[in-house]
Amino acid sequence: MTDASHDRPIGTPAELEHLVAYQEGSVVSRTLLKNQGGTLTVFAFGEGQGLSEHSTPHDASVLILDGSAVVTIDGEEHRVSRGQMLHLPAGVPHALRAPESFKMLLVMLKTG
Repeated sequence: MTDASHDRPIGTPAELEHLVAYQEGSVVSRTLLKNQGGTLTVFAFGEGQGLSEHSTPHDASVLILDGSAVVTIDGEEHRVSRGQMLHLPAGVPHALRAPESFKMLLVMLKTG
């Protein structure tokens, strides 16, 4: 059996950081899973890129796969590096910026 959206056998191990490539001046994303429970999306942020402050109705976590990011949660900055994870609570304003290129996995969990 294969996953048609990704053209590879279901259950095949994947190296997450290799599923997206850096593009200068851009943010690249690839959705790995999307269903009623949430999403798994990998991102590659070019140096200087980011996401402006916003909030979501769902809890989320970011796992840095390569490089490092500055994540601001409710006005407090956090430097998050490869192998580190940070929780983004539902309804709390947050933003991300790339002082250097970085890749991350975003896990968004829908509840209720």
